[in-house]
Amino acid sequence: MKLRKLLSTIVSTACAAVMVLSMSSCGHNSSSTADSSKSSSQAQESSSSVGLDENKSFVITLYSEYAPVTCENFEKLVKDGFYDGTVFHRVIENFMAQGGGFDLDGKQKQASTINGEFSANGFSKNTISHKRSVVSMARTTDPNSASSQFFICYSDKDTFLDGNYAAFGMVTKGMEVVDDFLKIERKTGDDGEKSAPITPITILKAEMIGDDSSGHHQAKFYVSF
Repeated sequence: MKLRKLLSTIVSTACAAVMVLSMSSCGHNSSSTADSSKSSSQAQESSSSVGLDENKSFVITLYSEYAPVTCENFEKLVKDGFYDGTVFHRVIENFMAQGGGFDLDGKQKQASTINGEFSANGFSKNTISHKRSVVSMARTTDPNSASSQFFICYSDKDTFLDGNYAAFGMVTKGMEVVDDFLKIERKTGDDGEKSAPITPITILKAEMIGDDSSGHHQAKFYVSF
């Protein structure tokens, strides 16, 4: 797929998808807090995720040092239950999976917009590079139009997006579940790509869990498909 076509696809009708990842922002390990973080995580999970399939879940670690407003907004939406019942409506092989904005009936959910934390918008602090497993905010051509939709990168070759979208996290557990989205049959979507899953990929529940060993906040997503 040519660069121009990819960029056009990203900013298409449904608040286009965009992605950012940086190996420098990937999980850091600190043995001094690992055990307490694990215990906190398990306690929170056991109290709120009973009956959900652990084999269809993934964890997003948030890197607020790179995108503080974006992470704060994402965490608030998770805590408010905004993502529960929304779907991944665009899944493109070797590119990304985008969701968090539409319900099962295809109705778009509304959320407040935030400033785009990326260098092309005057925010130099975000140095995350778009690579596999990175999570970034989708937006329209307006740099400050991101709200709830996010996408997860499938490829290390999406670095042409660097500096143009607000990457803010990374799937640090369960990326194989996100990979399985590609097994779902897809039809041509509004973006002109073979991107629209025929079987809904639904977020059953999203919740904040324990911080990682470096104190980064984490969100866990349970999905069905």
